[in-house]
Amino acid sequence: MPSTQSLSETDRRLVAAWAADCAERVLVLFENEAPTDGRPRDAIVRTRAFARGELDAAGEIRRRFVAGRAAHAVSSPAAVAAARSAAQASGVAHMGAHALGAAAYAAKAVGLAAPDEPPAVSDEVAWQLEQMNARVKAALQQLPPLGEDSAGPLGPGLLASGILGSTIRTIQAAIGTSPPLENIR
Repeated sequence: MPSTQSLSETDRRLVAAWAADCAERVLVLFENEAPTDGRPRDAIVRTRAFARGELDAAGEIRRRFVAGRAAHAVSSPAAVAAARSAAQASGVAHMGAHALGAAAYAAKAVGLAAPDEPPAVSDEVAWQLEQMNARVKAALQQLPPLGEDSAGPLGPGLLASGILGSTIRTIQAAIGTSPPLENIR
């Protein structure tokens, strides 16, 4: 049985465009440090092409780790997070839950780039939520709450901790996937 984090291919194509928007918004943080490394930009371009139905899931699944390797080519934490945002976006072809990973890494990148601006992360998350149309929101609402299903990126691993976890929880609460925060024990 496929993971509930997969989503249908139709829904993965919907959320891929949103994930690409999130990743592209912070891409400059990577490109300022590594202007000749096109892997994250290519991942975003390919994610958009997948969203439009121009690329098949199988081909993109094989390529999903390319952008992530670019994170090793930079040293600033904000640039690393930006590369990982692009990598998560490219992973949406494999599993829809990676869209939330793309958003979380983008928010992390913004926060790392603006440490003296406390509202930077919440402003980024607000922007991300504003970019969701009703179909994207409905697709993302199908994902399990963070940490409840270990068969995918929303399991108890890296995306469930720190700023990544708090960002995903905020997004899921805002779209109605997670129980209200006051109900979490």
